[in-house]
Amino acid sequence: MTHLAEKTSTFNSALEIGSRVVALLYAAYPDPLDIQKIIRLDYLMIHSGDVGGPESLHTPVPHRSGELLIKHELVQRGIYLMMSRGLIKQLPEVDGFKYVAEDDAGMFVSSFRSEYYKQLKMRAAWVIELYSNHTIAALDLLAKKFFGSWHLQFQNAENSHGAQT
Repeated sequence: MTHLAEKTSTFNSALEIGSRVVALLYAAYPDPLDIQKIIRLDYLMIHSGDVGGPESLHTPVPHRSGELLIKHELVQRGIYLMMSRGLIKQLPEVDGFKYVAEDDAGMFVSSFRSEYYKQLKMRAAWVIELYSNHTIAALDLLAKKFFGSWHLQFQNAENSHGAQT
């Protein structure tokens, strides 16, 4: 089977990841999500075939679960870019921040015309419907079930640096 990512160049830039986060938050609207949930849902959205969902958007490469270990900074940069464009709003919470789609997010997401982004919007709705109410622990168990034992080192490193999640 041909994967959509083979037809589309993926750069992991702030723009590319930020666009995915906007699609995810738009699908979740009006519910806000914290960055830990965004990271996990983004992973499930692009690797949906790994968890029995629709065909994955990105090519399945070995050890792709390692993406979760480096994703925090990339997602944070994407969020900040989209916040600067008025597409994502940051909400202060007692235990950190949550993020929600802004009013213009719908127009932004609806402007996506490529097959990749059409499929991304569909998977964003799919992942939100199935997994947005899962706790971080439940999402981690799901990942362990499909990818074996891996450690969430980024959480430990993040907490040791005093970063807000």
